[in-house]
Amino acid sequence: MEKIKTLPLVVICGRTNVGKSTLFNCLIEKRQAMISAVAGTTRDSNLGTVEWANSAFDLVDTAGIIDSRALSNLKISEEDIDSQTQKQARHYLNKADLILFVVDAKIGLLPEDRELSIGLKKNKQYQKKTLVVTNKIDNFKNAAEAAQFNKLGLGEPHIISAASGLGTGDLLDIIVDILDKNRKYKKPVEDESDNKIKACIIGKPNVGKSSLLNAILGYDRVIVSPEAHTTREPQDTKLIYKDQEIHLIDTAGIARHSRNAEGFEKLGVQKSLRSLDRADIALLVMDISQPITHQDAKLIQEIKDRGKSLIFIANKWDLVDERDTKKWTEIVYDKLPFATWAPIQFISAKTGEKINKILDLIVTISNERKLELSDSQCNKFLQAVVKIHRPAKGKGLKAPRIYEFRQKSSNPPHFEVRIGPNDNLHFSYIRFMENRLRERYKYTGTPIGLHVTSKKKSHTTYNEPVGRTSYSDDDTTEDEEE
Repeated sequence: MEKIKTLPLVVICGRTNVGKSTLFNCLIEKRQAMISAVAGTTRDSNLGTVEWANSAFDLVDTAGIIDSRALSNLKISEEDIDSQTQKQARHYLNKADLILFVVDAKIGLLPEDRELSIGLKKNKQYQKKTLVVTNKIDNFKNAAEAAQFNKLGLGEPHIISAASGLGTGDLLDIIVDILDKNRKYKKPVEDESDNKIKACIIGKPNVGKSSLLNAILGYDRVIVSPEAHTTREPQDTKLIYKDQEIHLIDTAGIARHSRNAEGFEKLGVQKSLRSLDRADIALLVMDISQPITHQDAKLIQEIKDRGKSLIFIANKWDLVDERDTKKWTEIVYDKLPFATWAPIQFISAKTGEKINKILDLIVTISNERKLELSDSQCNKFLQAVVKIHRPAKGKGLKAPRIYEFRQKSSNPPHFEVRIGPNDNLHFSYIRFMENRLRERYKYTGTPIGLHVTSKKKSHTTYNEPVGRTSYSDDDTTEDEEE
């Protein structure tokens, strides 16, 4: 009797000896499939279960497809072993929710790969659920070798090394994203009492992200416990600090634009942003001895748009001659004026200077972003704010009136400001309210959502720069408190 399907099914396929079994073992984190340099080692399909990012799916490693008839509806009548393995492979391909078509970057694009891709494209059922996985990319410097597989016409190839695990964590993120969008099966719900803090280390290459992680883990008040995700490069790390469990999520550096990078610059950005999605707090590492770039600003915008908290990690402080933190804080905020709510920690990952302050900031920010204000606190806050500075109008002649101010959600904090149906509140007053919220309740390093509502329209802003709001710039009113 066939097992009742409770999880989505992902099937690995491809010609012989491209590393399918190695990839299977890597993803299930067990040495289940036999691996050999001899083509055709796998005969019976291997089955396993993969757990990743609060999701799970069944994984099948099929025998290497040596006959494209296995991808068609033609009947395979032969009873020899090869024919039966091909028949079994087709059985799983028909059941698959997602197909990983594995190719070999070292050998390159072969006629057998082209033939199999044609078979996959002829069957519309296969084509729409196929991902090309380019194996045996030992490092991202060799990523350009995958470009030739675009000729298969099955979308952008996903680069990995099944042997070392490079890229497999990102492949898992993509698989889970696709399965979740089409999921017919119940996804496990994370325990709401889960009190873990998830912080992502992000930044450009060579700013000291790995050195920072090593320096944090070397701090003598930290108890380190490795997370069992050997398929990700590098591994996520779990630690206990002041009785608080913190998960540090490391990312690959986002490379600058390069003519030789072709489409892989975009891939590098996607890698880091997928890791950022898993976190609550972003540690943006910058080389403070080098100028701040447009790329740093773009990363900050991505962090804000996702409602993540932010800490500026000004690394390589030991290389700065004039070590005046007040002066350098002004320099950073002058270059990045839309993120002055984020704290700056000047550190040297090389010497260990001020490393301990980072963990304290992470714990503080995590507690403050979860802060929930009662209706009474919100009413008192509104009364105090209006007393300091009456609401400023955006357009029209009538001064606006705020009828209600309340918190809609936390982690990150989100507030609603209700005004009259014909009123219009100037964007500078929204910024003024946010500044007063930070004065009273801190919300260190966290974007605050302020949602203006009336019977006619509503607008949400996360401390957006002037000009990005939907309110008119007519009749501009200066913020007296700024």
